[in-house]
Amino acid sequence: MIPPKPQPRPDKVSLWQYFRLFRRDILSAQPARLYRAWMAEFRTPFFRSYLCNDPDLIAKVLTERPGDFPKSDRVREGLAPLLGRSVFVTNGAEWAAQRRIIDPAFARGRLHDAYPAMLAASLAARDRLLACTGQEVEVEAFASHAAADVIFRTLFSIPIEHDIAHQVFAEFRAFQRAQPLLNLAALLPLPRWMPRFVPRRARKSAAVIRGLIARLVEDRRAAIQGGTAPDDLATKIMTTPDPETGRPFTPAEMVDQVAIFFLAGHETSASALGWALYLLARDPDVQARVAEEGRGFAPEAGLSALSALTLTRDVFREALRLYPPVPMMVRETTQAEHFRDRDVPRGAQIVLSPWHVQRHERLWQDPDVFDPDRWRSEAGRQSARGAYLPFSAGPRVCPGAGFAMIEGPLMLAVLLQSVRISVPDGADPVPVAQLTVRSEAGIRLKIWQRDVTSLPQKQRNSGTPATGN
Repeated sequence: MIPPKPQPRPDKVSLWQYFRLFRRDILSAQPARLYRAWMAEFRTPFFRSYLCNDPDLIAKVLTERPGDFPKSDRVREGLAPLLGRSVFVTNGAEWAAQRRIIDPAFARGRLHDAYPAMLAASLAARDRLLACTGQEVEVEAFASHAAADVIFRTLFSIPIEHDIAHQVFAEFRAFQRAQPLLNLAALLPLPRWMPRFVPRRARKSAAVIRGLIARLVEDRRAAIQGGTAPDDLATKIMTTPDPETGRPFTPAEMVDQVAIFFLAGHETSASALGWALYLLARDPDVQARVAEEGRGFAPEAGLSALSALTLTRDVFREALRLYPPVPMMVRETTQAEHFRDRDVPRGAQIVLSPWHVQRHERLWQDPDVFDPDRWRSEAGRQSARGAYLPFSAGPRVCPGAGFAMIEGPLMLAVLLQSVRISVPDGADPVPVAQLTVRSEAGIRLKIWQRDVTSLPQKQRNSGTPATGN
């Protein structure tokens, strides 16, 4: 089954045409040749950009010499009002100190502790979907709600129905619509003193979100001091000092980090879940196999029960391959380089595109085909070793990658145990790059209740806990 992808632009367009296409959608602004190229150069009067699909170059930039290729400041242009100085945008010593505090919260042992909250959010999402039996559902909105619920339960031990959580979720949806991941400001080398244009609606939403997060952080700080704080991710991060300096995050720094946890942990998970559900709806045979696998899955048994979900996990991997939530990553050269017989000047942009490398015609067999079984073949595993980077790679790999690979398969398994999904006629989505890879007009699926009479009694009777603890 070949799911939709954006129509590429003509190979040659004017700079003005490119800017117009880029502003509308990053993905369709790129030519088809990038799905076969090992490297491509893009020159403008303002900058030079080099897209690298060669796995050896990707490894050099992300793994072998990451310090020589810091994150480009241009990525931060449109997100600064929301993210501040979070770990997503910093470099060097500042970034390293942030990761030393954050990483322990996402260690394997802590994910065991977070599992009950993930399960509670998954069961709540299942109940919301079952309530829509016989109806069409806009699945991207549903997935956003479910992923936000996971984040609030695991981070602050509150469900999405909590007043502050609900307000953050609503404002983030407004921010998403108003501000793309990359905008025209990212293409122009403007001096630091020059004001950046950020849509007024995006600035307003960012201010509201940060104010609400500040209230959550202050409440948690008081609970920690009073000895009443729950043992969740927020408490872990706020009570972990930098092992080198002994300094923990200040409340203001914690607001920055919570903002990126919500952006990365909610927005990217929502994108992946929405596309995974669409792919399963488009392929009834694979959907039936996932549902059958789920019949033997007892989620209340704990995190170890996920090891039985081999196909479900491969479906989620394949969704991340075809529709990587973050389609492009931008690094910057700190010195002159020589890549594939090309001289790359200092200060050039190095673009690493999970979207293109994970659909590369020379690296993957049938790259545009939805085939979760490829992950069980040697060819598929070989491709993944150098051409699969939905969470980036190297020292800057997403700290929540393990979290996402628990949340995604768990959510799919719990949902498909109880519901069957199909794509209404004429409702195939068109992917575009907003904050993440989303559908231009949403993803609409028809919801049916699945026959669960053959499920174990515990699974049929499992309820929805009120909180994540």
